[in-house]
Amino acid sequence: MNNYLTSVGKNASKAFNSKINTKLKNKVLNKFSQLLEKNKKKIINQNKKDINFAIKKGLKKNLIDRLKINNNKLEEIVKSVRKIAKLKDPTDVTLDKWNRPNGLIIKKVTIPIGIIAVIYESRPNVTSDVSSLCFKSGNCVILRGGSEAYFSNKLIAELFRKALSICKVDKNYVQFIKSRNRKLVDLILSKMENYIDVVIPRGGKNLVKKVQMFSSVPVIGHLEGICHTYIDKDADLNLAKKIILNAKLRNTSICGATETILIHEKKLKKYVNPVLSELEKNGCIIYSDKKIKKIFKGKLKKANQKSWSTEYLSAKVSVKSVKNINEAIKHINNYGTMHTDAIISKNKNTAKYFLKNVKSSIAIHNSSTQFADGGEFGFGGEVGISTNKLPPRGPVGLNQLVTYKYEVLGSGQIRK
Repeated sequence: MNNYLTSVGKNASKAFNSKINTKLKNKVLNKFSQLLEKNKKKIINQNKKDINFAIKKGLKKNLIDRLKINNNKLEEIVKSVRKIAKLKDPTDVTLDKWNRPNGLIIKKVTIPIGIIAVIYESRPNVTSDVSSLCFKSGNCVILRGGSEAYFSNKLIAELFRKALSICKVDKNYVQFIKSRNRKLVDLILSKMENYIDVVIPRGGKNLVKKVQMFSSVPVIGHLEGICHTYIDKDADLNLAKKIILNAKLRNTSICGATETILIHEKKLKKYVNPVLSELEKNGCIIYSDKKIKKIFKGKLKKANQKSWSTEYLSAKVSVKSVKNINEAIKHINNYGTMHTDAIISKNKNTAKYFLKNVKSSIAIHNSSTQFADGGEFGFGGEVGISTNKLPPRGPVGLNQLVTYKYEVLGSGQIRK
């Protein structure tokens, strides 16, 4: 196992040393999108194997839904690759340039991070998105997908490697760990610091926690997405109904889904029934505090302290009344995970105060938390969402997959 990973690491290092230009990067990505289209039936057949395996394994329905690939999903995957090909190359960009009194010229220039390991679960589109984003930003990627998506991931990675070979680029820019042995994850995290520059986990809480605890190299990622939507005293009712329904139920299994709704106490009588009945009508189970329970005419379950710290990833939501915006912010900063939090308010000053004071990596005014997504941000896709306090934060797309160096141009200067 050690020998296998050492070989993977060496292959990645060698590939990374063979620099390629933007034109060639885009040629590879366009070829990859063509191969995905050409092999649709094959991908769907391989995906069926994964779904059967997942059902036998007893995977939850929301995870099986993430895993499924159909024609529509494949179209989205292809579109995403083509979007990334059209985006501006983020490498070798001069971020800043200045002259010193002694004549030195200093430039701050973007460069690739290097070799990125991505450990992920369930979603085969991650294989395509991550490979495309890492490659376009000049990085090599080592992919370790979950066993439940093995056949889909393996084929998509093989198609990317085929595109690289056709375009006469080292195919080891993208490598897929073919073994399902879980011990390999431990070895990637603890024994590959000589080869890997960054690890990005994408998946459930247990996976991310394990990566953050055991990785010997820096980690970009988030543990949980406990996202909030706060209905302010100056909120528009129709807007609140529309946004809350989307933020919670559009897709309950994504990390940007709202898990807790906070309502200003001055709006409880007027807003609780219309807003929450929309959720109940659409099959959402609601956990609420005592104040809301007294007002709501539908079915409710009693919320407890654990409710405010729960990421449901299903059609369930916690609802709490707050005295004012400061109490809402305090609750979010206490129970949130610095992922995505939103305010619904017609008052721009209140909204601005909220955006500036929540600790979230993404703070939203009058819109759904489900926009926490690299594609929706115009990044072409994402390798994940980062809730780290250090950058990158939020969706990690092309421009977040580069670092920088300083290039100093002299003409014989020496320091006194």
